[in-house]
Amino acid sequence: MTVQDSATPRRTVAVNSGTLLAALGVLAFSFSFPATAWALTGFGAWAATGLRGVLAALLAGACLAAYRVPVPERRHWPGLLTIAGGCVIGFPLLTTLALRTSSTAHSAVVIGALPLATAAISAALTGARPSRLFWCGAVTGAGAVIGFALQQSHGEPTVADLYLLGALLVCAAGYAEGGRLSRHMPGWQVIAWAAVAALPVSALTAALALTSEPVHITARAVAGMAYIAAISQFGGFVVWYRGMAAIGVAKASQLQLAQPLITLLWSVLLMGEHVSPIAPITAAIVVACIAVTHRARS
Repeated sequence: MTVQDSATPRRTVAVNSGTLLAALGVLAFSFSFPATAWALTGFGAWAATGLRGVLAALLAGACLAAYRVPVPERRHWPGLLTIAGGCVIGFPLLTTLALRTSSTAHSAVVIGALPLATAAISAALTGARPSRLFWCGAVTGAGAVIGFALQQSHGEPTVADLYLLGALLVCAAGYAEGGRLSRHMPGWQVIAWAAVAALPVSALTAALALTSEPVHITARAVAGMAYIAAISQFGGFVVWYRGMAAIGVAKASQLQLAQPLITLLWSVLLMGEHVSPIAPITAAIVVACIAVTHRARS
């Protein structure tokens, strides 16, 4: 067996492992909107966002301290601050504001355009050039979920949709930077330092919001808050960034085309929401697009 022969199975294992990790991240994120809706039954939108960031930062800081992780090099901090602003503050706040008036099902499908935005921003940051087939699959998948969202809202974007559009853009920037930085440091450290960097803003937001917004502590609200802080804001990113580092930002991002569909399932099973009959058609298109983007060569 030649060195090249032995290297090929190792690369295959690495790709399969990376795909699995990214898929676990998608599964973790798919419950974020229902969990946020639960948290909103007991906390205001600003309080939920602030507390989510504070709890995630405390968990992340404890992990960094336990492993005695050194402070990242100065050259990594612009990227970490981008992640902090996009994934720790911007996305949670904008989606939480949207979920005050939008259903979890509708919000999830609108965010279905996130993979395309992530791939585009990543290509701009890294100079990568995915193939034409990749872009065809990505654009088709994004078009399917956007069309589904417009059909749900009768072709008229709402204020919630504007919040979701902003959330999509800032999160895509955070994902792209996270995937890039995960090639230089472990993925869990990337999101951990981003959560810690956002702590001053998160703490101030929580302190101000808790004194001005009503709070009604219930088991459902606490469970939702625990999930979005521990999993949506930290644990999910740990496996997500590791997967992105292994298989590339562009290909990992396309796995998220499945996320709105999984969230739709949660919304029906746990939230009692009604899903449009065209959802299965959208699902079939999205699954086909995922297959195309993963077969396409960059």
